Amino acid sequence: MAESGGPEDQKPQSDEARSAFAPPAGTSHPASPPEEDHPTSEFALPTGVHQEASGPAAPGSGSTGGTNSDTLSSAFTPPSTYKAQQAPPAFTPAQGIPMVKLTKEAPWQDRMRTMLRMPVTERPAPESIQRTDDETGPAVPRVLDLTLRIGELLLAGGEGAEDVEAAMFAVTRSYGLDRSEPTVTFTLLSISHQPSLVDDPVTASRTVRRRGTDYTRLAAVFRLVDDITSTDTEVSLEEAYRRLAEIRRNRHPYPGWVLTAAAGLLAGSASVLVGGGALVFIVAAAGAMLGDRLAWLCAGRGLPEFYQFTVAAMPPAAMGVALTLTHSTDIRPSAVITGGLFALLPGRALVAGVQDGLTGYYITASARLLEVMYFFIGIVAGVLIILYLGVQLGAQLNPEAEFVPNDRPALQILVSMTLSLAFAVLLQQERSTVLAVTLNGGVAWIIFGAMARTGDISPVAATAVAAGLVGLFGQLFSRYRFTSSLPYITAAIGPLLPGSATYFGLLGVAQAEVNRGLTSLSTAVATALAIAIGVNLGSEISRLFMGVPGAVGGASRRAAKRTRGF
Repeated sequence: MAESGGPEDQKPQSDEARSAFAPPAGTSHPASPPEEDHPTSEFALPTGVHQEASGPAAPGSGSTGGTNSDTLSSAFTPPSTYKAQQAPPAFTPAQGIPMVKLTKEAPWQDRMRTMLRMPVTERPAPESIQRTDDETGPAVPRVLDLTLRIGELLLAGGEGAEDVEAAMFAVTRSYGLDRSEPTVTFTLLSISHQPSLVDDPVTASRTVRRRGTDYTRLAAVFRLVDDITSTDTEVSLEEAYRRLAEIRRNRHPYPGWVLTAAAGLLAGSASVLVGGGALVFIVAAAGAMLGDRLAWLCAGRGLPEFYQFTVAAMPPAAMGVALTLTHSTDIRPSAVITGGLFALLPGRALVAGVQDGLTGYYITASARLLEVMYFFIGIVAGVLIILYLGVQLGAQLNPEAEFVPNDRPALQILVSMTLSLAFAVLLQQERSTVLAVTLNGGVAWIIFGAMARTGDISPVAATAVAAGLVGLFGQLFSRYRFTSSLPYITAAIGPLLPGSATYFGLLGVAQAEVNRGLTSLSTAVATALAIAIGVNLGSEISRLFMGVPGAVGGASRRAAKRTRGF
């Protein structure tokens, strides 16, 4: 032992080269273990502390399962009995974990909306998972891809951002991916899944570039999501992909000539609704059908939708100006132009945009409302060009001729239902939903007429109440059919659209009466917002007073993910 010498014999004799931490001469210390045996984890057990023997370690945890000195597991390593599909809750909040059952006690929209509005740490594990042949569960990338494709069809069909997120959330949880977070914006869908705390997250995204109004396809997607989330139906990934491909390949339920005829029927019904007669009905229908064909021609040439709306707005306005130049006293040209505007106003996009804003999706709401603004500007440009030409040609367009059609209530109720029927056809709705939305539109006009015409209540307030009932009844229909509420709501608000206020506002601007025109346009904007807010409020009221998951034991319904502004 003496020949090997101590550590002090190997140190240089210079004081400048001596380490401050070197032991002094004549002091012995135990030999240090080799460098490779030093524990590198700060979570390793100290020397002298013994750990009870446990089961085999998780793969990749750094533990050998042998003696205590060899146990170098990470604090984030799941236990050996941990399974991602049966993960226990991390902790129990003070108010408890609400019981949210993934069963058919309530529509899947309500179940998933309740989950989305919960804090992430309080969401319970899924109770029902689609069965697979492999015990390890389905492939994560394939589930995420299926989820994105379903969300793409819903978003392209005009569904609100919250309902799209709820559908995506429902699909991933039904296939066992409970740690998934979907994100929806106006043109981008993304979803992220983290298998565990120690695994890297898997993220996928998809861009929505084209939009098309087809509520039949929208209803089929909702039925697919409902079957995936149901415990009574087993839908494998292959079966879900097959049904999704069939939904994409399905043709529209109505051919092009039927859509053109529906546009004419809508414009003619709207012209009668604001005081026109039989001849006005025919002229307005002809102008709307001509505008629809011109818009289809522009679409075939690849022109943007802004120019399509501009071109489609010109023929009805030209029909009205031509009738004015003939000095006919039996025909109301303003009713013809107003009927053409009813067929073009983007009520569907407006309702979806305001709904996204009220539910907290401000980026998507801003994009939707900006789209509505561009469409409206296109309509304004087309009508203003024709009105300006008419004024230059000497057309006697009277902005004081306000509509007071309060002497034909039965006819107005009938044409309001016809308007809703035509609107439903334009939206490519299923034939089984056309009758319900037609009746809903008649109810909306009855409420509006009773309040605004008979009760002398503000038209904006009457519109909001009527739209609220439309939203309430639409939500009831959708809960009964386990489908989207849009097919029962969008067409029913057609009779409430501010076509006359928009026309008189544009006429005032064309005749250099800017103040009067802006006043009428502001009324049109207020009416449109009243429709959108009323529809959303009616839907929320239906959920407020009905059985919604998460309200067990008298607990209040979870609010949206906003604070009170603090």
